[in-house]
Formats: sequence, structure tokens, C-alpha cells
Amino acid sequence: MGDETGDDRLQIAFAPRDGCGSNPDLLAMSGHVPLFRGDILTLVEEEVCLPDGRRFRMQIARHPGGAAVAAVDEGLRVCLLRQYRHVAGGRLWELPAGKLDPNERPRATARRELQEETGLRAARWRPLGIVHSSPGVFSEVIHLFLATELSAGPSARQADEDIEVHWVELGRALDWAADGTITDAKTIAGLLRAHAALQAGGPHRR
Repeated sequence: MGDETGDDRLQIAFAPRDGCGSNPDLLAMSGHVPLFRGDILTLVEEEVCLPDGRRFRMQIARHPGGAAVAAVDEGLRVCLLRQYRHVAGGRLWELPAGKLDPNERPRATARRELQEETGLRAARWRPLGIVHSSPGVFSEVIHLFLATELSAGPSARQADEDIEVHWVELGRALDWAADGTITDAKTIAGLLRAHAALQAGGPHRR
């Protein structure tokens, strides 16, 4: 679980170095070769040196990261989106979420995405740690938040978004996470951590 002051973007630095294997916590990379640069993703090939000294080349999709929000009201209902995802071949149940803009702090991303996608604002926020989307090939880190003391307002969805907003009892959403109704990884993690945080109590930040 993230601590209450842990709002800063996770810093992951991969620095080329001479030799490898001396520091078991460091994965050294060198020989960086750009393969593709898009609006969101950058695909690169790098030489990787494992802590035991083995070397190999791998392709990595670099992503700026994102934030997702478990917005829970006083009746312990959570706001879930039913969102069309072309890559997944249909609609998924998801928490409100989105990509970090350049130099944007994760909490600011979470606030912005919650308002844009649902019209909701939250008076209290609590960080719930991070999720690595697919760490074998994908650098995306998603920052999770619990948002409470909610108020409604206008949304401002992007033109390419197809979203339905639903309110689901948190217990039912957890059942959906367990039985496979919800398949989105960040949403499963966010629901589980939000439930644990609400049971434990503790501080929230305005």
C-alpha cells in the first residue's frame, strides 16, 4: 500500500554500466536502439545484463505510466466504467483511469481522469500503491488511488471514448473480480486494495 505522502511518480532508472552482476538489485541496460516512436508508446531494443552476468537483447515498449481511481460513495458503491476496448475485442469493466501527461503527478492525473470520464470530484484521496501492467515487455506503471467524499459534475470525455458509467456495490465488484467478470488487471488490483484500505481505515488527504 502506498503511504500518504507517496504521491510522486515512481522513478525507475536504467543506466548503462561497466560489467554486471555486482548489484543484484540493478538490471543494467546498454546498446539502446530506437525502433518506433508513436504518440503514446516508444518501442526500443536494448542489451540487458542480468544480475548473474548473462546478457541478451530484448524489445521493450516504453510508456509514460498512468493512474486509476476507485471512487467509492457513502453507500459503499464503486464507480465502474463499461468501456469499449478495440484491442480487447469488446467492452470491459474498468476503474476510471488514464495516461500521465508530461510532468504531471499521478494524483493530478487521477483527479483529471475521474472528472473527465465520470464528472465526479473527490474531497479525499488515498494512494493505493502501483501496478506493473506487463513487466516482461511493457514499462507502464499505474498508480492506484481511493477517492471518497464524492460530488457530481459535468464530464468531458474524449472523442474516441465509448463509456457507460455504472455504480456497483463494492462487494459485488469484488465478486466480479474473483469470478472473472472483471478481467482488467488494474481494476482488479484497485478494487482489492480499496476494499482493504476502507476496512483498515487510516488517513486520507484532501
